[in-house]
Amino acid sequence: MAHDTAHHHESNTKRIWTVFVILSVITIVEVILGIIKPHFLTDTSFLSMSLLNWIFIILTIYKAYYIAWAFMHLEGETKGLRRAIVWTSIFLISYLIFILLTEGGYIYEVYKTNHVAWDF
Repeated sequence: MAHDTAHHHESNTKRIWTVFVILSVITIVEVILGIIKPHFLTDTSFLSMSLLNWIFIILTIYKAYYIAWAFMHLEGETKGLRRAIVWTSIFLISYLIFILLTEGGYIYEVYKTNHVAWDF
């Protein structure tokens, strides 16, 4: 009878290795792209930024999402909480990228046309 109430601990070794491999592959791809910098990705522009930068942004957001999903145990939460966290994060990150690109372009134009030197 006492053995019926014992808790069974499930090993997460396979899951941990899966997360490790996925994050490692993404990181290796980022490092290789950062070292090689293919010309077709650096010369092609999309929304005023090179495709290589967009790839870095997308891979970084995916890694952040996957880390939160795996290590903060979001896969076990309710659907509403997961959506609230994910959609809020997507909105805030998209807004931050938009503001940085918009203001960065404006500041570049101001310093390019209205100042003698870039000395800060």
